[in-house]
Amino acid sequence: MSLPIQQVAADVCVAPQLDAAAMKQAAEAGFRSVINNRPDHEGGPDQPTSAEIEVAAQAAGLAYAYLPVSPAVQTPEEIARFAELLHTLPKPVLAFCRSGARSTKLYRAATGQG
Repeated sequence: MSLPIQQVAADVCVAPQLDAAAMKQAAEAGFRSVINNRPDHEGGPDQPTSAEIEVAAQAAGLAYAYLPVSPAVQTPEEIARFAELLHTLPKPVLAFCRSGARSTKLYRAATGQG
């Protein structure tokens, strides 16, 4: 399985919901960090939790950040935190949410593009 990623910048990509197994694939694809923007259980009990994904990310050698945000509105504080993560995490970075749209909106807002 290949990762369903979309590039939004030279060193930033977004993806729909990823699971623990995808962390190894992300590392093999060259990513160094993962940002999870989807709140736990937003998609119901079958959605992988942040804790499960974090363990797999760390096992794959990836830096991991959990910044759960609402799909409807991202606050100025959430946007600022995303910008901080983009600045401090090792690149390239892979951010994900339900579809990738929320992570894309956060990226655009955090970089002054939206």
